[in-house]
Order: sequence, then C-alpha cells, then structure tokens
Amino acid sequence: MNSGLLKNIKQDAPAGLVVFLVAVPLCLGIALASGAPLFSGIIAGMVGGIVVTAFSGSQLGVSGPAAGLATIVLAAINDFGAFDIFLASVVVAGAIQMALGFARAGIIAYFFPTSVIKGMLAGIGIIIFMKQIPHAFGYDRDPEGELAFIQKDGQNTFSELFNMLDFITPGAVLVAAVSLFVLILWERPFMKRIKIFQVVQGPLVVVAGGIILGKVLAGTSMEITAEHMVSIPVASDFNGFISQFTLPDFTALGRWDVWLTGGIIALVASMETLLCVEATDKLDPEKRVTPTNKELIAQGIGNFTSGLIGGLPVTQVIVRSSANIQSGGKSRASALFHGILILLSAMLIPGVLNMIPLASLAGILFVVGYKLAKPALFRQMYREGMQQFVPFVVTVVAIYFTDLLIGIGIGMAVGIFYILRRNYLSPYIVETKQEEDDHHFRIKLAQNVTFLNKASILKTLNKMPEDSYVLIDASDSNFIEHDVLEIIHDFKEAARHKNIKLSMCCMKHLNLNGFEESLNELIVNANVDQSDAGKNTESELSHV
Repeated sequence: MNSGLLKNIKQDAPAGLVVFLVAVPLCLGIALASGAPLFSGIIAGMVGGIVVTAFSGSQLGVSGPAAGLATIVLAAINDFGAFDIFLASVVVAGAIQMALGFARAGIIAYFFPTSVIKGMLAGIGIIIFMKQIPHAFGYDRDPEGELAFIQKDGQNTFSELFNMLDFITPGAVLVAAVSLFVLILWERPFMKRIKIFQVVQGPLVVVAGGIILGKVLAGTSMEITAEHMVSIPVASDFNGFISQFTLPDFTALGRWDVWLTGGIIALVASMETLLCVEATDKLDPEKRVTPTNKELIAQGIGNFTSGLIGGLPVTQVIVRSSANIQSGGKSRASALFHGILILLSAMLIPGVLNMIPLASLAGILFVVGYKLAKPALFRQMYREGMQQFVPFVVTVVAIYFTDLLIGIGIGMAVGIFYILRRNYLSPYIVETKQEEDDHHFRIKLAQNVTFLNKASILKTLNKMPEDSYVLIDASDSNFIEHDVLEIIHDFKEAARHKNIKLSMCCMKHLNLNGFEESLNELIVNANVDQSDAGKNTESELSHV
C-alpha cells in the first residue's frame, strides 16, 4: 500500500476488519446458494477485496460474490455439469466487462433517479434485517447471503419467521442479545468520547464476545453447536490450501453456451455494480463520485481473475459497502485490507473463524440493515412529495418481494411514469390580459413538447375566443414534436375563420419538420412586423 492508502489507516483498518467479519459468512452462504464449492466464495471475496480494489476508482465500494447472481450461477453449473466449465464463462464475463468499460458504458449509472436509488438502499436494508432474525434465534437453515424472498427450499422470508419458532437455540439468542446490546452501547455519544472505544470497534468486541460465550456455554444446555457457527473449509497444510483453487476448462471457450452465459453474467454483474456505485456514492459522507467506466474495467479484471483461479463472479456489493461506510471507512484501503484478511485467515486461521457464532454476525447486520432503512428516510421522502415518495416505496416493496434488478426496473418504470405525467400536465403556460374589449393570450410552451401533450394543447387552442389575440411563445423550447406543429398549423387555418390574430415567437432555432413555409408568416408576424397580437401580447405580458 502506498502512502496515499495509508493516510486514513486509523479509520480504514477497523472498518476493513468489520467488513471482513461480515463478508466471510456472506461469501460462504452465496457459494452454498449457488451450488458451487464453498471455497469458491472465499476466492471471490479475496479477488473482490484485493484485485478489484487495486484497479477501482471507488473509495468506499467493496466487491465480492453477489447474491443477485446466485440463481444464474446455480442454473449454469447444473446445465454445464461441471464447475470448471462454468469458470470459463466467468473468464468470458470478465473480458466482456472490460470491453464495456473501454466502450464507456458506465454512463448508464447516471440515469437512475435518486428516489429509486434510495429505495434500493432501504429495500436491501429491510431484507438484511429480516433475513438475520432466524440466525439471531439459532435457526440457520437458510444460508447467509440468501436475499431472495422466495427461497430455494420453497420457503419465504415470512414463513421462515414461523419455522424458527420450532428451532430456537437459547445460546444463539443470548449471543445475539449481547451483541445488539454492545453495538447499541457503542453508538452512544458518551462511548465515542472515550479514546479506547474510538480505536476498538463495537463489531470486533461482538465477534470476540461471541467466541468467548461459545466457549463458556460449551457442554451446557445452551451450547452453540458447529451448525450455528461460521463454516470455512479447513486445509490441513499449505498444499491443501492451494489445492482448493481450480483452473477453468479452457477447451470450453469454443462453446457458444459458455459465451452466452458469460454475456448474461457480464450484463447482470455490470448493472448490479453500477447500481451499487450510485448508492455508495450517495452514502459517502464526502460525496465523492466514482468513475463508472473505470469501475467496469476493474470489475472485468476481477471476474477474469476470479474465473482463472476458481472463484464465483464478483460485483460491487451494497451490504459490504454500506458496512464499510458505517464502520468509518475513508478510502480504498479498508476494502483492500478486508481482502487481505480473507486471504490470510483462510490460509492461516480457518479454525478460529469457525468459532464465530452466526448470531454474533446477525447482530452486526441488524445494525447495518437498520441504518439503511431508517424510519427517518421514509419521512424525508414523504416530505419531498408524491413524485419522489411513490417511486421510492414501490422500489422498496418490489426489491423485497422480487430481487434487486427486477425491483429497480419496476421502480424506474414508476419514476418514468411520473416524469411523463408531469410533462403531460405542464406542456405550456397560458397568460391572459384584458384590455378594454380585447382578449390577449400568450401560450408559453415548455422545454420539450411531445405527442403526449397533443390533447391538452388542442383543447386549449380550441377554447380561444373569437376576435382575440394569441401569441404562441417557443422561446424556452428545445424540441416540438411534429404532431404538435401540425396542431398549430391547423389552428392557424381555424383562426382565420374566428378572426383570431395569431402570431408565433422564437421558433427559428427549432427544426420545424417541414412546417417552415406554412408557419413562416406567423414567425415573421411575431418577430418582425409586431402585429397587434405581437405588439400587445409580447410587450404587455412579458412581465407576467
């Protein structure tokens, strides 16, 4: 690490440690949910923390295996019938992602509305919180990292809450309760003023306390057995550790289905990464902006590497990234440190990691989930109006009951609906001025006037009274659709029969789509001759 990365090491090292503690069971759980070797999840965690971070421009984002890809991975491994063939598709996915980065496809990240991104964060927060409740009670049938509402075993998030009542483990409940007490205590202002507690982070105390409680309760009626602990594969020696890495089947690169799967992984992983980048940047206290094209290249290098050595596909992940931010991470050093810790612990002390109760980690993730979905966030979005609140809530609900990408898609659709609705309702402003028996109207068109505005504009023009003066002002318009220009052209003919003095302003900068000649006399009338409509309306209403 260079001096730049070491600049905030006092904050980054503890944050990296917390992310490491959260990441290890998630790596294992996602591997289990994906039908892949458990160690492939650990490899992906190492690659996400070390390789991706080395090339990334994201200061607080943390990469690793993603729950959103578990279904795709499971189906691909089953279809190929061999894990090494699947690894070839991960290598292909990495190459495609690098190509997307060099093609500057990262710009897509800037087209997601803030309401949808905040909804994504809140939705993930609720999922994290709800999924940890069974683990806190010692019911660990659904693996860590499983974020889907409908689970592989046919159960769902709600049914698991009822199932756990028959499998409550008192020792796990005690560990979870103590863990939550410690984490809440560590958040109190008086604790933060004590120097020792600024160095020693609450999650570290929680994990150490969980290991100690596990040892104390061993042999009693409240014993926490191995099935309720972290379960990382243990190698007998260094050669055994190395043997857990797997090379891809390079001969499979000639198969079209390997390339198809690689393309699907690349697209889904890129979308998840870009969404996470946008969300992480919003959570960043310093509001730094991640270069998205550089991030796609970094993710591509990561997936290329992960596929080469036997790992699952990686993306930037909001659970790890938000844990990093909430633990005080300041720079890329925290993500790098977490990756190094995964490597060293898997190599040197896997037995120690296997003493950590899952209930301890549940306590840590409870706090992470709560901070992402605080009630204050819902109140804030409500105060910002329905146009922000409705897409936000729809995104939260959709993500909870489907998955990340489908939920974002539904939220985007609702957000776009509100944009179109606003455009439909506000295509223009009508200004009116009465002078003796004369009626003067100025119709000020919006910046973009599309076919969605046809009915409203037609209705307004048809209501213009006889013997009036009408000015259609396009000074703020960048685009007027052909259909609307056609309506204006037809109104020009109707105005003659109703003795309406019609003129137009500021349309010379627009592409009139073939209407130049037919509307020319109106433009000249407004801009040059200053006819009755032009003189009176333009001068008398300009201040309105």
